[in-house]
Amino acid sequence: MTDLSCNVSKLINAPIEKVFDAWLDPELLSQFMLPMPGMPQPKTEIDARQGGRFTIMMDVGEEVIPHSGTYLEIERPNRLVFSWESPFSTDGSTVTLVFTSEGADNTRVELTHIKFPDEESCNNHKAGWGNIFDAQNKIYS
Repeated sequence: MTDLSCNVSKLINAPIEKVFDAWLDPELLSQFMLPMPGMPQPKTEIDARQGGRFTIMMDVGEEVIPHSGTYLEIERPNRLVFSWESPFSTDGSTVTLVFTSEGADNTRVELTHIKFPDEESCNNHKAGWGNIFDAQNKIYS
């Protein structure tokens, strides 16, 4: 395990409350939690409270890959921190999202994901998070 981290920043074309709330809404999250283009929508379950858990079941080819975690911080609408547990993660892997309003209808989201087993995993996650933000932007178009 290493202390590698990936950082992704994206401008989302929607108000800050909408962008933040989408991360805690299972129906909306399933529409953009798509780390690879062409993926089917995952199944999501969310207990949207600090200490609550989420589960995302992603269909990747013939496999269903579980991703889950615990909400460590929920500071609506500015900050969301959760653990990240998957077959590709290491103990202590966390994701921090910081939301900043850029005008009435735009939100800058800055993601920091820490702890990866190696550089390749870090790079793969960085690309996946970028695709997820692109997909989130599309739900507001």
